[in-house]
Amino acid sequence: MSASSALIDAERPQLLGLDRRSLSALLRAWGESPFRAQQILQWLHSRQMTDFAAMSDISKSLRARLAAETRVDEPEIVADQLAADGTRKWLLALPGGDAIETVFIPEETRGTLCVSSQVGCSLACSFCATGAQGLGRNLEAYEIIAQIRVARRILGMGTITNVVFMGMGEPLLNLRHVFPALNLLRDDCAYGLGARRITVSTAGIVPGLDRLGAESPVNLAISLHASRDDVRDVLVPVNRHYPLSELLAACRRYPLPPRRKITFEYVMLDGINDADIHARELVRLLRGIPSMVNLIPFNPFPGSGYRRSSPARIDAFRDIILRGNVMTVTRRPRGDDIAAACGQLAGQVRDGRRSVPLARRA
Repeated sequence: MSASSALIDAERPQLLGLDRRSLSALLRAWGESPFRAQQILQWLHSRQMTDFAAMSDISKSLRARLAAETRVDEPEIVADQLAADGTRKWLLALPGGDAIETVFIPEETRGTLCVSSQVGCSLACSFCATGAQGLGRNLEAYEIIAQIRVARRILGMGTITNVVFMGMGEPLLNLRHVFPALNLLRDDCAYGLGARRITVSTAGIVPGLDRLGAESPVNLAISLHASRDDVRDVLVPVNRHYPLSELLAACRRYPLPPRRKITFEYVMLDGINDADIHARELVRLLRGIPSMVNLIPFNPFPGSGYRRSSPARIDAFRDIILRGNVMTVTRRPRGDDIAAACGQLAGQVRDGRRSVPLARRA
């Protein structure tokens, strides 16, 4: 491909990342009825069809233009691993030499797909393998959606019932592309998932959290991991920008529907954040917030320097929180034999770096 043709190809919009509003705007610019957006979304996402010639209820002229002036790119599957517990992890190659990891977690009543929103991560949480890599780049909306398409093609159309933004990256530092992906996930003509079946996890980017609540209030998970600022400053360094008082105030502002709770994720680290006093402090911190605490046994990775809290210590910590009338569960590690568990996703990050401005990334 010549340099000029490569440039033209790069300028063609990625059709998979266009939500209904953006697709309608493109069609209006072409002199087409915005109603066609609904049909195209159904073909692309509900039916996973990328052969424009097969889109029989769309005019031949529009099909030809879509084929000539848009792109439908999907990542290449580099590795496909299956854990003993049924968890499945894919390493997906992206343009430029990067790669991301996507994980499917099967359960009796649902199937959860854990998607990435960035290549690597800039937040450098000290217990997380992804943060140790630094940030490669933000994923575009089509690259987020493509993870779901790849998984559905392999697993079957009805297998994925829930999507969680808990893979590589900090979603609230990539809202420019996360929002269109959320719109597509919730669109009845695309994936048709209700807000209660979508969860966005954040380490605590307060401005992004407020935007999420205002524009797309899906389920919220907070990577908390500490009950006091001095500990959280080390575990989750973004706490130095948005300390616990600011983060929890944003959680209290978040628009929760009736009976919905915010999930607070808390990785259990031996001798670091797992003492009885930390549990009592956590109960006090969450007072007045509809909460569920998810205790996560630490999943080790090379060079982390941390140890997992013992089962007895985790149980004692859990019991203190339960006595404080806060719903608490201990997460069972899934996929840790293929490094697919929480905090273990690594992928391949080209030229990763950690120093990324926080306030203006979203």
